Amino acid sequence: MKIAVLVLLSAVVLMAQNTSEVEITAEPHHHVVLENSYTRVFKVEVAPKDQTLMHRHRHDYIFVVLGPADIENDVAGKPPVTLKLQDGETRFTEGDFAHVAKNLSDTTPFRNVTIELLHDKTAPKSAPKVDEERALHVLKGGTEDVMFVKDNVVVSEIDLQPSGVLSRHRHKAPHLIVAITDLTLRNDVAGKPPSNIEMKAGDVKWVRSAVTHALTNVGDKEAKWVTLEFR
Repeated sequence: MKIAVLVLLSAVVLMAQNTSEVEITAEPHHHVVLENSYTRVFKVEVAPKDQTLMHRHRHDYIFVVLGPADIENDVAGKPPVTLKLQDGETRFTEGDFAHVAKNLSDTTPFRNVTIELLHDKTAPKSAPKVDEERALHVLKGGTEDVMFVKDNVVVSEIDLQPSGVLSRHRHKAPHLIVAITDLTLRNDVAGKPPSNIEMKAGDVKWVRSAVTHALTNVGDKEAKWVTLEFR
């Protein structure tokens, strides 16, 4: 009888843990790595066969996947959805919901960078016009893909082969860089001596002001990253 009671209590406790809701900052798989008036950025890692607590996203957000992943997304009040995600895949999700993310893989951790858009409630919902025919730019030794514009944030993916160049361009507003691969870039900022940007996959870098510059992949491997420009 005692064993049966203990098993029942354990099941009740486990059910309560799975259904009770915590704020995203209290979810132990989410780690804040950057926060300012525009965004709050989390590094997320869920071990194989592990899962997050039920946690609430109060803001719209963008997530960048680091490595392939098989996930079950259990949104409160909805049927579970299985997702097969690719390395570098970048998605936008509207906020104000709670969910559990389950890693279905036996061997591979689920890793991503989650970027909350803190101005989502006041940003214009009509996106700035992006010429779809010009959304994919062919570069010298690479590509720049303007993937989408959400909450007045322009999200682009840049892929440079060794010696590839993203020619001189101007960021009119602050922007966030998320490295998908390890990368070493020569940064030629107008009016300044060249310098190198070195990042590991999953690293983030905030550039707080407008800047005109060119970037060259001076590493010996492909360099791939996502840029979010907060207009």
